Amino acid sequence: MFNKLLAKKTQHLIGLDIGTRYVKAILLEQHKQHITLLAIACESINGHAFADREIKDYEALSQALKKVKLSLKSKAKQVAIAVSGQAVINKLAYMDDDLTDIELESQIEIEADSLIPYPLEEIYLDFERLGPSASYPNKVEVLLSAVHKDIIDSRLTLLNEVGFETKIADVEVYALANAVMRFTATSESINDNSGPLVDKVVQCCINIGASQLQFCAVSDGKVLYTKEHNFGLDVLTQDSCSNFNLTRIQYEQQLTTNSLPESWHRDCYMLFQANLQQHVTRAIQMYVSSTHQPSPQQLLICGAVGPFQNLARELNQELNIEVQIFNPLLGMQSDDKNAELITSQGANFAIAVGLALRGFAPCHI
Repeated sequence: MFNKLLAKKTQHLIGLDIGTRYVKAILLEQHKQHITLLAIACESINGHAFADREIKDYEALSQALKKVKLSLKSKAKQVAIAVSGQAVINKLAYMDDDLTDIELESQIEIEADSLIPYPLEEIYLDFERLGPSASYPNKVEVLLSAVHKDIIDSRLTLLNEVGFETKIADVEVYALANAVMRFTATSESINDNSGPLVDKVVQCCINIGASQLQFCAVSDGKVLYTKEHNFGLDVLTQDSCSNFNLTRIQYEQQLTTNSLPESWHRDCYMLFQANLQQHVTRAIQMYVSSTHQPSPQQLLICGAVGPFQNLARELNQELNIEVQIFNPLLGMQSDDKNAELITSQGANFAIAVGLALRGFAPCHI
């Protein structure tokens, strides 16, 4: 089960975000209310190591993990990883609120047999007690998360060989939500001293990855909603490489140095930006429909958005809502040598940060 990998309290836990194109790692240290960035690394994965989030090229991923370990220059070995995609199933269950943890765990296995469409012996299963249900009296909401054992085990084997020790297996979109809850202050109640507290502010965030848009909504320290959508920056990469006869490495180098052909913006980027806006709009509509919450007035975006300096402003204009880049590394204490990386790529470390934060408090999911 997932919880065999969970740690009650872990010091110097590396947040290791294994994406389909890059491996990102971050090591944090907490001093009271201050977070210090001890080490950070990002290495590309050669070729196409994944297919539908399953590892296909173990050697390519192993090489990237080894480079990350060297780049961190740390003796820390314990890591928190995360999984995503269709192999991960999240379901909400409603259980009696007077059950002990042991009773709840037994009941969860019974519920999972009907909620999870796979044999229990083929999955890792974990749960998190979320709190009292607003819809059903005397019930608590319990989040079930399940993933195929092969997805976890293949990662554990690789990490073991590289020299990492996996302590926590998380779900990517919940790691993202964890970072949003820790590094935004919008979940506070508002009181102007002239009346009662108004409703808790809901903060929505979309992580723009290579193949996914990961949407989360949080409020008052709780995750209200999560959803993954199949669209990402690979669409722009493939279109750009095809149009200008570039390899992926050449495209990324020219994108970083702002040396792509003059027609790239018109021929490739504008179409991608329009498609992205449509997918973001659809993601927001699904969130509103599912939660019956009002449409957000503010949206955070993160992921590999560093090279697209105008993206937030463009989405702001198209969506007619305030869009901001979410960079959880800003404001952290860090060596000056990391300043440029924090500014240019910090938004791409949101999931890694959410994973690293798991070492500071007990957790399930």
